[in-house]
Amino acid sequence: MESKASADSSVLCRLINLDAAVSLHLYTFFHPILPFSLLKSLELSGDGRLFFPITLSILFINTAPTPATLLLLNLLIGSILDLLLIGLIKHLIQRPRPVYNKNMFLSFAVDHWSFPSGHSSRVSFIATFCSIYSVQIADLWIVKLSNLDAHTWILEYFALMVWLWAGITSISRVLLGRHFVLDVVAGALLGVLEGLLVFRVFNVENFSFWFR
Repeated sequence: MESKASADSSVLCRLINLDAAVSLHLYTFFHPILPFSLLKSLELSGDGRLFFPITLSILFINTAPTPATLLLLNLLIGSILDLLLIGLIKHLIQRPRPVYNKNMFLSFAVDHWSFPSGHSSRVSFIATFCSIYSVQIADLWIVKLSNLDAHTWILEYFALMVWLWAGITSISRVLLGRHFVLDVVAGALLGVLEGLLVFRVFNVENFSFWFR
């Protein structure tokens, strides 16, 4: 039993060391090439300190139970779920961030920890959400645009563009020195799972049925 536990620990250590080495190599290679302003802009675009106030402001302005409000409420529910899960996992794992991580503003105590990446989970959740609800989003936009071509364009390209943003933002976490590769991968997978959970379980429609 002890030898098996020791072997498992050895494999985990090798995986962590490989992850750290690959992450450092990527950071070292791209750091002189990519401008800090670009990476910082991507960081801000997926920051919860920007996302939550904007979502809450829109909900505050539009309080009527419209399809747009329901979508925003589901988006907010998923974002809160993401915040709770990321905080819990970071508290349990407590993996230190890369030693070369510099000039990072910490919103919460758990932000000291690296695994998993909260930015990656958040943007992946948003991308999954937009993919699942792409038809509803397009229907809302077509009311504003009154253009069938725009409706088709949104259905075909909107989710793809959001996924592209999510992927680039997630990669930037490693290139900025904020996270290791496995942090980002785990965060992205968690974000996809959160999107599916919101669609299937934790949404306004189900809550209204449960508490009826």
